[in-house]
Amino acid sequence: MIRTRLLAALLLLVAAPALTACGPLGALRTAAEPLQAFTLQPAAFQPGTTATGRHLFVDTPATSGAIDTDRILVKPSPVQVQYLPGARWIDTAPELVQSLLMETLQKTNAFRFVARTTAGPMPDYTLLTEIIDFQAEATRDPELPIVVRVTFSVALVREEDRAIISSRQVSATRSVPSADTFAIVAAFDAATDEALAETTSWLLSLFGIRPS
Repeated sequence: MIRTRLLAALLLLVAAPALTACGPLGALRTAAEPLQAFTLQPAAFQPGTTATGRHLFVDTPATSGAIDTDRILVKPSPVQVQYLPGARWIDTAPELVQSLLMETLQKTNAFRFVARTTAGPMPDYTLLTEIIDFQAEATRDPELPIVVRVTFSVALVREEDRAIISSRQVSATRSVPSADTFAIVAAFDAATDEALAETTSWLLSLFGIRPS
C-alpha cells in the first residue's frame, strides 16, 4: 500500500505539467516558468597529513544521453525516462559530478594539484569516470518503493604510459520518504556523498593513504 501511494505520487509529480499545459497557451506558460536550480555537496573529508605530491586531472565523466542534462532524471519504470518538473541541476550531471569529485579530492590535501583541465602542467594521473546511474526510480522492493540510485565506474590512469592502475564500480542508493522534489534532491545528496566518499577512499588507497 505504501509503495502504491508513493509510486502514484511520483507518477503524478512528473505527469502534472503535461496535464496543466494542455493547449498552446498552457505550453507557453509552462515554458516561461523558471526552474528551481539545485546542487549537491562534496563528501566531507578531513584534510590529511600525507601528500603524494602528484598532479591529478579529473576528466569530465562520460554518461548516457538521458543523464547528460541539467534536468533531474526520474524513471517510473526501467524503460521509461522522465524529468522532475520545475527543477534542474545547476550544471549538467557530468559537470556537477566532476566538480564534486574535484572538491572532495582537494579536501584530502593528498595531491599537489587537482584540476578539471589539462591546461598547465602535465598531470601525473587522470581519473576517468562513467556515470552509470544518476536517477530517482520506482522499484519492486516494498522496503524501498522509491529510491535514488547513483553508480560510478572509475579508473585511475597513469599518464606516463597511459596504463590503467586500477578500476572499480561504486554504487549507493537512498530511499525517498515522499515524492516531494526537496526529498528527492536530499536523497540524491546522500547517495552521491556515499559514492564520492567511496571513490575517494579507493583512490587514496592506491597511493597508500588512509583517509582521515
